[in-house]
Amino acid sequence: MTFLSKKIAIIPKKGHFSMPKYDIKLFNNLDQRFEQQFLQHGRVVSFKKKETPFLDGELLEYFYIVLKGKIKNFQMNLETAKEQTLFVFRTGDMFDTLILLDGKPHDVLYEVIESVELLELPIEKVREWLRTNEQFNRHFFPYIASQMRHTEELASDLSLYSTAERLSKLLLQNINPNDHYYYQLLQNLSKTEIAKLLGTVRNVVERHLKELESEQIIKNQRKNIYVQDVKKLLETSEQLLLN
Repeated sequence: MTFLSKKIAIIPKKGHFSMPKYDIKLFNNLDQRFEQQFLQHGRVVSFKKKETPFLDGELLEYFYIVLKGKIKNFQMNLETAKEQTLFVFRTGDMFDTLILLDGKPHDVLYEVIESVELLELPIEKVREWLRTNEQFNRHFFPYIASQMRHTEELASDLSLYSTAERLSKLLLQNINPNDHYYYQLLQNLSKTEIAKLLGTVRNVVERHLKELESEQIIKNQRKNIYVQDVKKLLETSEQLLLN
């Protein structure tokens, strides 16, 4: 990916929003009056894989809930072109929560990694709901807390652990149904994208995967990694942390 290629304006496709079509926890808990507000103010926008939206200040005006697909936000070193993925947003995820809370621009880029449908809502309306709607608050603030915990864990992992350690942990998280951010995330994800999650480059990830495969801990396919021996992966992860 080159940064300059993302200067092209993206024009989203408009659609009609229908809550029953999407299996999202927030929508399941709304009363009829609040549901009508979502229907009144929301619209569906869609983007194709590899598109990089939100370059023209849309995130200062709109708030988004992922209805389908995957979109990541990341930071990039413009001198080295190295990327660090911060979040991969999937069904039910919301962004940009920082802009929503403080109204200031957020220095991150977005890229679609699996064609997405997003619910676009006027950000001022969402701020009004935060002030006045208990239903929205009950869902929103625990979600914010989970994002903060994820960011804290990412910073610790990058500072304290090697790439091999972080990869082993990621493989374990990918098969843990209690891990909101990483469970089944690696399905159909390229090795390049996995590297960006870990703050490294593709060839380093491939080398570590080959080592795990040679020990028959995983089965490494082009866009899928299968853990064959969970116990051994846990042991390997623990040994790396002790060394």
